[in-house]
Amino acid sequence: MKITIDIWSDFGCPFCYIGKKRIEQALNQFEGKDNVEFKFHSFQLDPNADANIKIDIKKLAEERGVTVERLKASMAHLVEKAKEVGLDLKYDTMINANTLDAHRLVHYASKDGKAAEMVESLLRACLSDSLNISDRNVLVSLAGEVGLNKTETMAMLQSEAYIDQVVADIELGQQLNITGVPFFVFNNKYAVSGAQSEHVFLKVLNTILEEDQETLKLQVLSQSKSEDNCAGGSCSI
Repeated sequence: MKITIDIWSDFGCPFCYIGKKRIEQALNQFEGKDNVEFKFHSFQLDPNADANIKIDIKKLAEERGVTVERLKASMAHLVEKAKEVGLDLKYDTMINANTLDAHRLVHYASKDGKAAEMVESLLRACLSDSLNISDRNVLVSLAGEVGLNKTETMAMLQSEAYIDQVVADIELGQQLNITGVPFFVFNNKYAVSGAQSEHVFLKVLNTILEEDQETLKLQVLSQSKSEDNCAGGSCSI
């Protein structure tokens, strides 16, 4: 059976990158992985973010009501968590970019079947490479790396294309009461919030597979007698 996983995420969110890697690890252990499809949806943690500002540790600590030392310790813990799934986060040098254009780019890439590659590239650029993903030149370069035409990509970014799709994703997330990311929806039936362990993701996937197999089993409500059916190549007469 086909399993569709809808994922809401934002590119400045380290948990989104960790969650993506964990669900990929779960898929590697899932027998039905060849029938799983990802659909990526836009979510903006800060729609009003400036275009090019590095993380201000002191300001961030004040906003969260913690000391700078405690915030740095939390960030270090997060970096270690990321290493467990093979990621090298540079959270302390990350640029707090506005991600509208980045989300538009994912929708644009999806028309060529490259949404997953584009999402991976944007997460890595923002969280590991400390690139400014609100800079359209950076976005065009990343698009070229996944095989998109650079000239056409820049023309798209300079237009208002795919803004409606980004807004529609955000509004759908609001209808689903999504207030944080990452957020995963499996076959429009099960939801998982946050960067859960690969075991949690695998459990959901196996549950869906088991339910599908159950639908193939018929419950016999009345067993026929041997004289009123055909079996074994002959009929009772």
